[in-house]
Amino acid sequence: VECSNAAEALEAAGAGADIVLLDNLPPQELHSAAAQVKAAHPGVTVEASGGVVLGTLPQFLGPCIDVVSMGCLTHSAPALDFALRV
Repeated sequence: VECSNAAEALEAAGAGADIVLLDNLPPQELHSAAAQVKAAHPGVTVEASGGVVLGTLPQFLGPCIDVVSMGCLTHSAPALDFALRV
């Protein structure tokens, strides 16, 4: 379930979500929300997403974050022009 704050994440986990995606939170708020979710629901997978690029990746890593998604790998990838001629 995609959540934009700790309250939403706790509600989703409490309702039975297996994975909680914390989207577009600043790193400090992200880690606080993730810690709250893990404390209340240790079996829930916590994913961080939104605004993560290679330069900021270390800020999103932490003991309560299980997965980090980087949309820049797909939506910002450069195009490659090629042809296959048989």
